[in-house]
Amino acid sequence: MTIQNIKMPDIGEGIAEVELVAWRVAVGDQVTEDQILADVMTDKATVEIPSHVHGTVISLDAEVGQVVAVGTPIIHIKSAATQVDQGQVAMPIEASSATKNPTTADPSPQPSPTGRGSNTQPESPPLPQGEGRAEGNPTASRPLAAPAVRRRAVELGLDLAQIKPSHDAGRITHADLEQPATCSNKSSDPPRQNKGYTPLEAIKTIPVIGLRRKIAQKMQEAKRRIPHFTYVEEIDVTELEHLRAQLNQQHAATRGHLTLLPLLVRALVLAVREFPEVNARYDDDAGILTQYAALHLGLATQSDGGLMVPVIQHAEALDLWACAAEISRLAQAARSGKATREELTGSTLTLTSLGALGGIVSTPIINHPEVAIVGTNRIVERPMILGGAVVARKMMNLSSSFDHRVVDGMNAARFIQRVRSFLECPATLFVD
Repeated sequence: MTIQNIKMPDIGEGIAEVELVAWRVAVGDQVTEDQILADVMTDKATVEIPSHVHGTVISLDAEVGQVVAVGTPIIHIKSAATQVDQGQVAMPIEASSATKNPTTADPSPQPSPTGRGSNTQPESPPLPQGEGRAEGNPTASRPLAAPAVRRRAVELGLDLAQIKPSHDAGRITHADLEQPATCSNKSSDPPRQNKGYTPLEAIKTIPVIGLRRKIAQKMQEAKRRIPHFTYVEEIDVTELEHLRAQLNQQHAATRGHLTLLPLLVRALVLAVREFPEVNARYDDDAGILTQYAALHLGLATQSDGGLMVPVIQHAEALDLWACAAEISRLAQAARSGKATREELTGSTLTLTSLGALGGIVSTPIINHPEVAIVGTNRIVERPMILGGAVVARKMMNLSSSFDHRVVDGMNAARFIQRVRSFLECPATLFVD
């Protein structure tokens, strides 16, 4: 038997390090070849890391939230294999400290070899009183449990040392924390005296990792590097909505239902032909602005994990129904976490919409290194003066932000006014 030292594989595309966002296995688990061991996050996409061997997991060598360089050991598996695949390191069983001392099977967090691990890895929560060593025996091992189980035990006020594990390897699982017997194991700290005010106490701590960390880094980088300015204009979409209702009545059964977005995408396709400076990416390090003939439109999409931006490739080549189908497909892929790296990169302009929750005005953040983002607000029917008479019209604001380094305010205003002209006279959307 050997101990297989599984390393972080080279994912390709020049990626030097990734963030570990989830373990799919735990210490003591039996794994088979090609079974998924962990999920890691690149710049946007989640990648699954498979096992190359059959065996038993004896240690997890990285914490969730840790940034791991390619080639760094992440897991040890006890295997009966006699040959070592490329990228793995085999050691005799007796040479492995993990097998000599089972108490090390749940290792403490290891810093990233890049030097970044200590900065990006969230601190481990404090252990409940009594966990980690038996009373009167400072060398006793702490109970075996995954980091997520330890954090949850802290949140529930449970002492892991008092919980009987159900796993054959003596590992405490989430299910063990739910057992009724554990209720009596909650920490019994003396109640605090009420001095006339409610103490400020944290309900729980949430590590910002994975997609949420990427979103935070992306937003901070965009606001730090880009001097934003936002331009807001109201659009009369009464005729546009009337057209959309007619098209759905005639073609929804055979071609699919149209929302407002495909019509807005069509307006953007036409407008960027006249204002190519907004359909661009700015490399501020090199001082190069690249304008594009094709419109690869990013579509800001909310998922359970956070904001994602799948890309409608060559939006100019799609008719209304093909665009609607692509919007639906990409949104579903993003929300289910199945969007590929190719589907999440390469946008030249971004469209963001909160639908009915869009409010009156917003100040969207540009998707760096793009130079513009167009945002829609909710449609509201309100009185307007038209031809000297007060009439009810459906109005919607466009709130759009631009990079003031490369897009002048006048050109930004003209661009939005051109979009407005297409939407307020929807017949022009179909005139090339």
